Parts: sequence; structure tokens; C-alpha cells
Amino acid sequence: MTAVDAAVFATHLLFAGLWSGSVLFTTYAVLPTALNGDTRAGPLSAITGKLTTVSRASALLLFLTGGHLAATRYTTESLTGSGRGYLVLTMILLWFVLAGLVEVATSKLADGFDQKKVREPARDARPFLLGASLVAVLLLVNAGAILGFYY
Repeated sequence: MTAVDAAVFATHLLFAGLWSGSVLFTTYAVLPTALNGDTRAGPLSAITGKLTTVSRASALLLFLTGGHLAATRYTTESLTGSGRGYLVLTMILLWFVLAGLVEVATSKLADGFDQKKVREPARDARPFLLGASLVAVLLLVNAGAILGFYY
């Protein structure tokens, strides 16, 4: 593995973990606080903005680094004709689903927080954050399965 490939791989893993962890933390720690009305809209709005930033930056960096990794490790035939290739294609699909779910959830939260509401936007965003958390875990499991093909 070249130094460039190692840097790309490390960046890919770092942002995959950051994105997944941010989604899981928001669902596990921030959402219940909002549902209970235990905090105000201002701090929750700041957290939601950071999740949006992390999600968009991660999506972009994962697209770029994943594209590099796919271009250097796979051919069209190996992507469409092998177990590892199917896992990579599944990862791409899950990546799009995660980005969409986070965008919808953070939009619902931000709209409500702008109106100084807390419980209602949290209730509206809950199914999308729960779905995003499930997808984030599936992405990490999928990544482990892809790495399993190397060992």
C-alpha cells in the first residue's frame, strides 16, 4: 500500500467513524433530551447545525476517498461479480440513505428549533434519526465485512 493509499484509507475510516458516531450520539443522547424538553432550542440548534456540517463533510470526503479506493482496488467486473464488490455497492447505497435520513432529520429539527420549539421537532425527527442510526450501524458492519475479505 502506498503512502497516498494509506492516507486515503485512514481519512475514509476516520470520517466514516465520525459520521456514524455523530448520528448515534445525536439519537442516543441529544434526541431524548429534546423529547423530554430538558433543554432549550438554542443549544439544540447548535448541535443540529454541527451534525449537519459533519454529515455533509463526511459524505463528501467518503465520496472522494471511496471513489479513489474503488478505482484503485476494483474493476467493473469485480464490483458486479464478487461478494466483496456487492458489499461495496451496498455501502454506496447505504451511504446515500444515511445522507438522506440525516438531511431530513436535521431539517425537521432546525425548523422547529427556529420556532423555539423542542419536543415537537424532536418527535418529528425521531423516526429519521432512528433509521439513520440503524443505517450507520449497518455501514460499519458492512465495512467490517469488506475488510474481512482482505484477511
